[in-house]
Amino acid sequence: MKAVLATCNLNQWSLDFEGNTARIIESIEIAKGRGARYRLGPELEISGYSCEDHFLELDTLQHSWESLACILKGGHTDGILCDIGMPVMHKNVRYNCRVFVLDGEILLIRPKMVLASDGNYREHRWFTAWTHGWTTEPYTLPHEIRELTGKNKVPIGIAAIATGDTLLSAETCEELFVPMSPHIQFGNAGVEIIGNGSGSHHELRKLDTRIALIRNASAKNGGVYLYANQQGCDGGRLYFDGCALIAQNGDILAQGSQFSLKDVEVVTATVDLQAVRSYRGVKASRAVQASQTERLPQIETDFAFSTTSWETAPPASRKIEPHTHIPEEEIAYGPACWLWDYLRRSGAAGYFIPLSGGADSGAVATLVGSMCQLVAKAIREKDTAVTRDVGRWLADNETPDIFSDPCVLANRLLYTSYMGSANSSRETRKRAKLLAEQIGSYHLNINIDGVVNALQSLFTRITHKTPKFKVEGGSYQENQALQNIQARLRMVLSYLFAQMMPWVRNCEGTLLVLGTGNVDEALRGYLTKYDCSSGDINPIGGISKLDLRRFLKWAEDHLDYPALAEIIEAPPTAELEPITETYTQTDEDDMGMTYAELSRFGQLRKMEQCGPVRMFERLVQEWDHLPPREVAEKVKHFFRCYAINRHKMTTLTPSYHAESYSPDDNRFDLRQFLYNTRWTWQFRHIDACVKKLEAEA
Repeated sequence: MKAVLATCNLNQWSLDFEGNTARIIESIEIAKGRGARYRLGPELEISGYSCEDHFLELDTLQHSWESLACILKGGHTDGILCDIGMPVMHKNVRYNCRVFVLDGEILLIRPKMVLASDGNYREHRWFTAWTHGWTTEPYTLPHEIRELTGKNKVPIGIAAIATGDTLLSAETCEELFVPMSPHIQFGNAGVEIIGNGSGSHHELRKLDTRIALIRNASAKNGGVYLYANQQGCDGGRLYFDGCALIAQNGDILAQGSQFSLKDVEVVTATVDLQAVRSYRGVKASRAVQASQTERLPQIETDFAFSTTSWETAPPASRKIEPHTHIPEEEIAYGPACWLWDYLRRSGAAGYFIPLSGGADSGAVATLVGSMCQLVAKAIREKDTAVTRDVGRWLADNETPDIFSDPCVLANRLLYTSYMGSANSSRETRKRAKLLAEQIGSYHLNINIDGVVNALQSLFTRITHKTPKFKVEGGSYQENQALQNIQARLRMVLSYLFAQMMPWVRNCEGTLLVLGTGNVDEALRGYLTKYDCSSGDINPIGGISKLDLRRFLKWAEDHLDYPALAEIIEAPPTAELEPITETYTQTDEDDMGMTYAELSRFGQLRKMEQCGPVRMFERLVQEWDHLPPREVAEKVKHFFRCYAINRHKMTTLTPSYHAESYSPDDNRFDLRQFLYNTRWTWQFRHIDACVKKLEAEA
């Protein structure tokens, strides 16, 4: 008994009901064209996952039903069971639901039982978990759906769809990740096919965990497990990374892409239900548990998935080895796809990057270069959606084929600028120019000394005092102020040129300024508020310095940007202070800690929830090459800097989320921004620990 089943990656956009509906319909038609009898879609695919407080608006619920009505009207669900994600209100309570539709009729509304409410997720703010167990109750359909289907009520709750040949049920995203996943009990209750419509975001090194859970979900109890996901930027900091999967009895049969510019990607496989029954039938211990399992309510239908004729049945899909990217590839492709979605959906004319010749701004430019390479590849492959989207950068009498060269595309939509001052070096100027040439960006070389001197003269004229740099005998306060003048002026100039450069080139629109600060510097507060690290969006704001350097090394070869070699070798420096024979400014000296140490501080603070004392206790063992007193001083220095600069997190440029220790105050890291920077109680405890360890040594 073989059946063709389909799942998909969809690039949905929050509140884009017209576009979302069209992409859902396209995925259904592709699935039907491949002979599939079941189509699974992502979580909340009708509305888009990231509507956030828009879920509290009745408009969102109404438009979701209107969208579903469009799908039903067109006959798109004839002959195929469709599992569609959307928000539903029942008895004045909002639920995150799966809606099962067949032949233009709704069979079941299945609410989510376990909501995601940590890290990037706030589902409890908008939805309520279904807590009524394995039961269903009547749901009164909206007027337009009643007229369309001829039914007034359908069941809502937890049940299986009973076809003529098997049982099918659903999980939703987080339900796969919790210890007591529903699929265990569903399998024991006789369900052979489980679909999981998900909205799972990309995070570095996360896909391995997801694949392992999916394999385990189908291996431990046997059965078929389908996973659908959103793919793309649907309006926020997250990139949903697709990777739709179909597994059977622990083997992966089919896998979609993790990073793609495609709006619709359908994955199909032919599963063998007899193989599921054989797999389960030999496990006596499973049979004992299954025989004692509570009965799962069933929604009966005459529909069947499989064909019993071996002559007409398609061959069963063979197992494959799932593909995962190394972290360097994840950085190259995830933010690049996110940048493309943001650019095409924002309507901006392109991107502007203040290119310093250092690793961070070089990484941002490289990511836009990677985006251009992906777009150029899609054009060469005749992708209709990408070809349509690049049309607004075409001049008269040009065809999209001109952008099959990524450097030509980069010259139209990427603007870079080196903004040098008296403190800048020839080396960084040269590195910036060479990288811009290799990517193909429209590059500007600007000297900002004139505007810097104008501000300093203004201050002196008003106060009759002239601040000096540290190397000239100035105080810490003077030194910081003189550095910040340069940094903030670069931000002002970035926005001036971003707004005017399309006009200079006789083009419409304005450019989006890209931020260039990494996650570690944000965590430490090693940035000037509203300086050139500020921007409209930041593709590296959630990526560590260590990962960025590894990415640049990879990109040097795989993206063919040899200019990155010198950037990688150069020590990170802000170049905001005068260079003398005895002094060269470097980032790690300024911060008072290495990037490797800073990355570990971030992991312990966020991922392992360590306060000052617990962090010291962990690091004094991990860093046993250092004496306890030195470890204590490093921990104290980090927490002082973290506390002093925490207010900066409220103004961080919205960043692509990649690292699980992101300090993004607005969404991911909900901690206060006004601290007692002395940490008196905590530091006193650390001092006592140090004395005890020194006495025992």
